[in-house]
Amino acid sequence: MRILIADDHPIVASGCRTVLADEPDIVILEASDAESAERAFLAERPDLCVVDINLPTVSGFELTRRILAHDSSACIIMFSMNDDPAFVARAIESGAKGYVAKTGDPQDLLEAIREVGRGGVYLPSALARNIAFSGPAVAKSPLSKLNPREMEILRLLSSGKSLSEIAWLIHSPYKTVANTSSIIRQKLGVRTAAELVRLAIESGVS
Repeated sequence: MRILIADDHPIVASGCRTVLADEPDIVILEASDAESAERAFLAERPDLCVVDINLPTVSGFELTRRILAHDSSACIIMFSMNDDPAFVARAIESGAKGYVAKTGDPQDLLEAIREVGRGGVYLPSALARNIAFSGPAVAKSPLSKLNPREMEILRLLSSGKSLSEIAWLIHSPYKTVANTSSIIRQKLGVRTAAELVRLAIESGVS
């Protein structure tokens, strides 16, 4: 099984190699950002992708969208420091077949790879319990109101990108990005760009 790991932290990639070192049938490919990961996916056609949400430039949500646009059957596991149920929900909505928190048990990643590689879906038991028992909290979370594309634009806004830069990064018309930005403000109940950025940072989007 060939696995593409898209993560910009060398220590994470090294940790993944260590966890998977005893699996002789697994070959690891690496990419440090969404653009190189997309190129690697097209060139190598790996069996499975492990994608960090917080990549440089565009996020793992956007990378997932791009990969699935190339191959709707691609197997993707989201790998993130954030175990917020709202992030998990957006990852699944994006088309990911699994979600693993970097703060969890290292064996979670191996289990996720095996399960998703067999065509299944995977959430670590602890994370699944948190989601099951936090329904009201998820509903109250501002992020629960946003779809993956809106989350991506909010993340880029919070990192200081202009609407023009965002349009270029996510391959979308400027007008569409501007309209989506207005929709995000309406959904989150904020009036200014500064308020939007502050909310994004407080919610852990950036």
